[in-house]
Amino acid sequence: MSSSTPLDAPPHILQLLSTLHKKSLDQEAAISQKEKGKVVSSDILDNLADSQTTTPNPQDEFDRLMLDKFIALDADKCQFVYQLLTAMGATTVIEAGTSFGVSTIYLALAVGKTAARTGTPGTVIATEKEPSKAAIARGYWAQCGPEVERVIDLREGDLLVTLLEGVPEVVDVLLLDIWCALALPTLKTVLPRLRRGAAVLTDNTISAVEGYRELLAFLRDPGNGFRNVTLPFTGGFEMSVYSP
Repeated sequence: MSSSTPLDAPPHILQLLSTLHKKSLDQEAAISQKEKGKVVSSDILDNLADSQTTTPNPQDEFDRLMLDKFIALDADKCQFVYQLLTAMGATTVIEAGTSFGVSTIYLALAVGKTAARTGTPGTVIATEKEPSKAAIARGYWAQCGPEVERVIDLREGDLLVTLLEGVPEVVDVLLLDIWCALALPTLKTVLPRLRRGAAVLTDNTISAVEGYRELLAFLRDPGNGFRNVTLPFTGGFEMSVYSP
């Protein structure tokens, strides 16, 4: 294990993650107009909507633009999530927005580590709408090997449908690394299964604050049972603990 990472993983996985994060950052820098090369879905959709004369359907154009893009969770955020899951002893995690499966590797490593230590089976439910992205993600997980592959349950299609059935009764962590408009509906879908003390993690809650307005209003309403803190990662990273 490298001293520069908290991950307890073999060298080939660490090297793969380093390569994939670099690819993701290079892609984001090429398409983003934001400082530090970060992609914000609501900003891109707004820009496409402003150019409706050449883009009659902004959502379709957005989906086309993102089809071959990683938009992976930043490496430092992934490492934080790995540490958090390990500290919590999380065994059931849902990832809303898997893309090419980079952050999923961290989730699987953490859950697998807890499962090995406790003897309690663990699962990471990953979600991806695009079949081509799902296939590539599976390829990366295969490169990692069974310690990652066997932990992941990938649901292809509309996550608001695929998360309705076959989800464990108790969920420890929900990671919202997804386009802003889907964040609140996803949370409401998973909410009945969140255990007391579960964590909801949301990326880019500062840089995409407008897009996340409804989600943040829900999370910060005391009546909904969440206690929140915005962590000082690039773009903001919301940690919300469910304490009903």
